[in-house]
Amino acid sequence: MQLFDPLHFVIGVGPLAVYLLLIGILNYSRKPFITTGGRDASALSVAIAGLVIVGPMELFMPPAAADRFAGFVWLLLLMFYGLCVSLVILLMRPRLIIYNVTIDQLRPLLMKIVHEIDKESRWAGDSLTMPSLKIQLHVETSPLRHVQLVSSGPNQNLDGWQVLEARLSEALKPIRSTRNPVGLGMIIVAGLMGMTCTIWMLSNPDSVAQSLSEMLRL
Repeated sequence: MQLFDPLHFVIGVGPLAVYLLLIGILNYSRKPFITTGGRDASALSVAIAGLVIVGPMELFMPPAAADRFAGFVWLLLLMFYGLCVSLVILLMRPRLIIYNVTIDQLRPLLMKIVHEIDKESRWAGDSLTMPSLKIQLHVETSPLRHVQLVSSGPNQNLDGWQVLEARLSEALKPIRSTRNPVGLGMIIVAGLMGMTCTIWMLSNPDSVAQSLSEMLRL
């Protein structure tokens, strides 16, 4: 088996290219997009799944399990990977990520929403406490023009975070931002990665078939 054969390259780079394309589209759009830290981490785990398969999974695959289960060992390894990712996501503190919005656009909306749903809310710089919803968070900005609302402390009310997400999602609908050129760059890079995968796969069908047979123990 070659070190960098077409199949391993596509498995490793393909999901990453799709993820980069989606993130590029989100960043290039003029509409704000809100998501949770859990969903963001789930998407990232899928993006790097290919690299995990051709890296640690194949490198540290138990020979006894491979001999006994043949190709089905990959299903077991992927299930184990999914369980590990799920555990990490469940242990993560709540977080909201808002793409395509600046802190100057978000802060007035956030202050208005917070005042409406919790009269006892208090600001301290970039930190916010909402006693009624049992939420404590701080605001973080990014050069890629998105804002994160990150929980502060372990005692958080998940229902309160869902209420905040729903109200923010509704308030952000009329907001429009200028297009982010970084998003266009991501789309171009993702397209080049996809083209490379496709061309290399189509130009080496025999190598792809041989590598697939070796991976699945056929």
